[in-house]
Amino acid sequence: MKQLEDLLHEYLVKKAPALPTNIKETIVKFAPWAILVIFILTLPVILFVFGLGALMVPFSFMGGVTAGTNTVITFVFSAVQMVLEAMAIPGLFKNSRNAWNLVYYATLVGAVQYVVTFNLGGLLIGSLLSLYILFQVREHYK
Repeated sequence: MKQLEDLLHEYLVKKAPALPTNIKETIVKFAPWAILVIFILTLPVILFVFGLGALMVPFSFMGGVTAGTNTVITFVFSAVQMVLEAMAIPGLFKNSRNAWNLVYYATLVGAVQYVVTFNLGGLLIGSLLSLYILFQVREHYK
């Protein structure tokens, strides 16, 4: 994991254009609140979707093995991401490096999900953008 983190730091911090300092500070200041608000607002919807999804999983295989498998994989990976991000929220308010690590791991779980489900757009845009922002603000988390 350390080697991957060092490689990403090399390309996303040292070689990539840096975000302005005021933007980094704004992200560090407001990101925990944004995550918390979004998490609270979407939690009922997510629980509904997981409940409905559990009922619909057998029917998703009617669209073929790939569709059903992708549905199950997406549910599992999404649940792991949600738990990691929820665990990170208290530490993000304290600028804790452990909280940053949890968000980093959640982003990596999302990247693995995109690879497994062959979602190259999500991998290139979603994961790369998330990792870029994460590594740009990493220095603020001790």
